[in-house]
Amino acid sequence: MNFPWLTTLLVLPLVGALVVALLPRGSASVRPVALGFSLLTLAVAVGATTQYSIGSGEQFQLTEIYPWIPQFGVSYALGVDGISLSMILLGLVLVPICIVAAWDDVPATDRRQHTYFALMLALTSMIVGVFAAIDVFLFYVFFEAMLIPVYFLIGMFGGARRARAATTFLLYSLAGGLIMLVAVIALYLAGPRGTEGFLVSNLVGLDLSVEAGRWLFLGFFLAFAIKAPMWPVHTWLPLAAEQARPATSVLLVGVLDKVGTYGMIRFCLSFFPEASQWATPLILVLALASMIIGAFLAINQDDMLRLIAYTSVSHFGFIVMGIFAFTTVTQAGATLYMVNHGFTTAGLFLVAGMLIARRGSRDIRDFGGWQRVTPLIAGALLVSGLSGLALPGLNSFVSEFMVIVGLFERHPWIGVLAATGVIWAATYILVMYKRIATGPRPELDVPDMTGREKFVVAPIIAAFLVLGFFPKPVLDLLEPAVQQTLQHVGISDPAPAIDTTTAEGSGR
Repeated sequence: MNFPWLTTLLVLPLVGALVVALLPRGSASVRPVALGFSLLTLAVAVGATTQYSIGSGEQFQLTEIYPWIPQFGVSYALGVDGISLSMILLGLVLVPICIVAAWDDVPATDRRQHTYFALMLALTSMIVGVFAAIDVFLFYVFFEAMLIPVYFLIGMFGGARRARAATTFLLYSLAGGLIMLVAVIALYLAGPRGTEGFLVSNLVGLDLSVEAGRWLFLGFFLAFAIKAPMWPVHTWLPLAAEQARPATSVLLVGVLDKVGTYGMIRFCLSFFPEASQWATPLILVLALASMIIGAFLAINQDDMLRLIAYTSVSHFGFIVMGIFAFTTVTQAGATLYMVNHGFTTAGLFLVAGMLIARRGSRDIRDFGGWQRVTPLIAGALLVSGLSGLALPGLNSFVSEFMVIVGLFERHPWIGVLAATGVIWAATYILVMYKRIATGPRPELDVPDMTGREKFVVAPIIAAFLVLGFFPKPVLDLLEPAVQQTLQHVGISDPAPAIDTTTAEGSGR
């Protein structure tokens, strides 16, 4: 019997959450125990990755399939391909970083500290489950279950408007999830049913009518568009990011929002190839609008956290364009962008949290000249911002370049407009940095980056550089899954243009 790697990754954080919750009040072990379980989970994930074979030709590996509710066709089924494995690794790398970043968020004497870190570990388990589920109903269960720890992380530990932010987040997500549930049940009824009727492998390639396929596609896509988030169903994100703790925002925006774009690839494209092509023109327009509107809203923000949230709306528009351009280059670039965006978002939110903790304000107008007071923090903010604007040599450049190049192959005019995103990104990032870091020295006496904060920032900046200069291992992991998705859709890459004059001349 093969070792249950994915179940272990699912259970370990839940055990850690229970242990943390049961520790005595005021215990000094809460934070170290939470960090220890997160690192142990990451170590197991690394071990699981060593068992993954890139060239195996199988769609899913490390699979575990057991009957759960066989009367309704529901299985406990886990498995990963290159895309889902990369998302799990992204989340499990960021969780210990976020725990260290959140070290002092709740006083050690406050009983709520147990709840805070237990919720973060529970959320870790949901991250594994939602990306590893290969039963559609099981995916839906994790899709909804992950709302619970996020709701309490925002509602219990957020800012002054935390109740409104948590409720708005929950209502948007539940509305999308309810629509998807209807589509999930309808898809099951259209499939082979039976004891494993919800397995992804049993629902790919169904002979659906055109009308049914399009309605089901819309049911799935709307839920994922809300989660992504795309314009115009993005409005829950800025409030949630503004009110949540920075570590919570990292996990929400940097990891969990990827469930939206991951779901588009895993379910929308694979289950509904005809409907995906039918909806592509509208989706590309919405994605382009997300990129441009998100950028303009970011440029006009004075709240540091809302600005970062709107940059993510813009970046997700870029990712969705890459997914629905239907070329190997754009889809590989989009999936790589999902990984890169997670690290970029982590850098921006966590460094912003350091600044806010020192100044006691999120308002950019309350800053200025901070590179003279906290040069290390200002430098980390600049590097994270340069990653966000896709500076060559940093992680986002390769993925953004791949999406733009692929768009020019299939949709040149979309490619031209998408390329302007580089200008908008440079504007909102550099203007933010100028307002926060440059100018005369403020009359403040605050410490620069502490040793703990250096530990938080160092692996993120290392990821910027490694993925910027050597993205090949991640692209090698992603490419087979990308190719499989395009095969499901039934679209091949555009044929290269041939210069007929040159061809005729060579013939002579």
